[in-house]
Amino acid sequence: MTINIQYVQMATSESMDNYVTKKLNQLHKKYEWIINAEVHFGVEHKAKEKGKICKIELSAPGPRLFASSHEDNYEDAVKRTIKDLEIQLKKRKEVFKTY
Repeated sequence: MTINIQYVQMATSESMDNYVTKKLNQLHKKYEWIINAEVHFGVEHKAKEKGKICKIELSAPGPRLFASSHEDNYEDAVKRTIKDLEIQLKKRKEVFKTY
């Protein structure tokens, strides 16, 4: 699986790169048919509280899967986004099952 991480209007973070890569690799172990992951981090300056944004788009057989979240910090945003993607992946896997 190829992972592309982009930081929009903010500094890059190697620790965040490692954290996201670790989480996505765990997801890839469960769902081996994931091809590519596009991760975007950003900051919403107008928000008073939850201004940290994480968007992840997965390429897999069928339509692309997308999830995003706005949280207080990036780790929580990544966790919530991956949790939402995992729900979508479970649904997609049900379609693949042969009876």
